[in-house]
Amino acid sequence: MLSPMAFGKMSFVVFILTSALSVTSLPADIEKGRRKVVHVLEDDTGAVIVQTAPGKVMTHRGGSITLPCRFHHEPEDTDPARIRIKWTKVTDALQFEDVFVALGRQQRVFGGYRGRVFLEQAGPGDASVIIQNVTLEDYGRYECEVTDDMEDDTGFVNLDLEGVVFPYYPREGRYKLNYHQAEDACKQQDAILASHSQLHKAWLEGLDWCNAGWLEDGSVQYPISHPRDQCGRKDTPAGVRNYGYRHKEDERYDAFCFTSKLNGKVYFLKRFKKVNYGEAMKACIRDDSVVAKVGQLYAAWKFQLLDRCEAGWLEDGSIRYPIVNPRSRCGGSQPGVRHLGFPDKKFRLYGVYCFRKTKDERAGAETTKSPKDSLTRRKSSNSIPMNATRSTATL
Repeated sequence: MLSPMAFGKMSFVVFILTSALSVTSLPADIEKGRRKVVHVLEDDTGAVIVQTAPGKVMTHRGGSITLPCRFHHEPEDTDPARIRIKWTKVTDALQFEDVFVALGRQQRVFGGYRGRVFLEQAGPGDASVIIQNVTLEDYGRYECEVTDDMEDDTGFVNLDLEGVVFPYYPREGRYKLNYHQAEDACKQQDAILASHSQLHKAWLEGLDWCNAGWLEDGSVQYPISHPRDQCGRKDTPAGVRNYGYRHKEDERYDAFCFTSKLNGKVYFLKRFKKVNYGEAMKACIRDDSVVAKVGQLYAAWKFQLLDRCEAGWLEDGSIRYPIVNPRSRCGGSQPGVRHLGFPDKKFRLYGVYCFRKTKDERAGAETTKSPKDSLTRRKSSNSIPMNATRSTATL
């Protein structure tokens, strides 16, 4: 612990508005919408500074979110033009991806964040940034660093997404994917590899899966709600079983993927005849859509409450159907997405699930808008590559 004298020498203190602060904490399961009060004591003679922060920083794909960060410096007359604000994304492997940096009025946004990240600018001492059109890849931990000449301090904000975890294996069968193949497989299905916290939450909500799969941190785990001899013995407790960190190139497992709210709609294409895979692809295209991916069907089941007791083709060649309200002859007593495997693509035994983007998404795909134009529109309206190593981005 620093002495009062050491505190007196400090000219710069940063306060991060996040539940990760260790000064005063509340239960982790704080209800959504409540606000946490954080008390920070500067020194034995100074005033008690009180700040408030949301209990959770959470949004969904396509939404907008503020990553809160406030700072206070002494003396108060410090030149704002000398304050440097930098945001980076931190992975579990302690690698860093540059997001945003500002020095006075100069600002720079990096990579896939260009045109989507802006300073909130809610007043003096506000280093918060707004992320617009949030993507699945935005999920994770962010570092806010504020520097005043030689003094600096940092804090962290965790960005969470509302979504759904689903297990995935390819046509080739179970335990065929190394880490990088699992990562690619999730991306191909409109998803990303799930984190441990996402898998744990899914287990709390009832996910029970007896095959081990890769997670985004390189570990291999699987969730068991109903212990049984085939899944690590019946007398072991329920929980998320963990194989630890495995060799990313040589070892092979399934994958646990995570996806979030869709920027479009999944639907079962009504037809009088069953179709094979090739005919399914053409039918969706004629209906101004494409064959749905596995992640899109799970997102539709979760967020659209899509409930259809008819098996249909998906883009990876699998046959599935979503059940929200379990009933007889619909594959079991629990809600979920039923999987009937990977049949021969020539079979005319099934329907098809199509995905159609929203009109805004389709229009956006046809028109490329520059970050400068986006920033200009924001100012006028007064609205609000993963695993890269730390770089020396400066202004």
